[in-house]
Amino acid sequence: MPTRRSFLAALIGAVVLQAVPAGPGFAQSTGAVNEPIRALNTALLATMKSGRAVPFTQRFDALAPVVDRAFDLDAILRGAVGARWQELPRAEQDALRAEFRRFTIASWVANFTSFEGQTLTIAPSPRDVGNGTVVVDTKLASPGGDAVELGYVMRDTGAGWRAVDILAEGSISRVAVLRSDFRQALSSGGATALLGRLREKTAALGKT
Repeated sequence: MPTRRSFLAALIGAVVLQAVPAGPGFAQSTGAVNEPIRALNTALLATMKSGRAVPFTQRFDALAPVVDRAFDLDAILRGAVGARWQELPRAEQDALRAEFRRFTIASWVANFTSFEGQTLTIAPSPRDVGNGTVVVDTKLASPGGDAVELGYVMRDTGAGWRAVDILAEGSISRVAVLRSDFRQALSSGGATALLGRLREKTAALGKT
């Protein structure tokens, strides 16, 4: 299990969403908004309890469908790549989608490798931040240690609520981190370089 500092280091960025009170009738959809993240928390705890005694590929396969349900990975990838996404050929877009999915799932598996009494809790009500976007606040607490606060930025995709970003400590954006990292790869060698970087990172994560 990563320390609070190492876990947050993976999420460093600088995008802040200003919370506002939830609008009338929003509580009716609270269950639907929270459910993907509630399922993710349950799956992450199961992954932690399995630990390294279970092969990485098996933990990956168990977590994959839950991650697919919790996140709009296509929206996250497009947001991280930015305006250059539309310029990429369809074949390169598809290759990046597939590898980004593997990288994302592998990241979660690699960061939740042991169980030492940790708890994952979810706030009863999401925060409405406007424009059809809400934040589901969660907390990962370890006995005798500091808690890690994560906010999942949720939007209704039409196929259900999905996370389009993760905020650490209420304001640090995961998409902003990815955008900075991806910009360097794209500038040095386009989609090929970015695809190679993702593959290298996924392979490294798979050794945990």
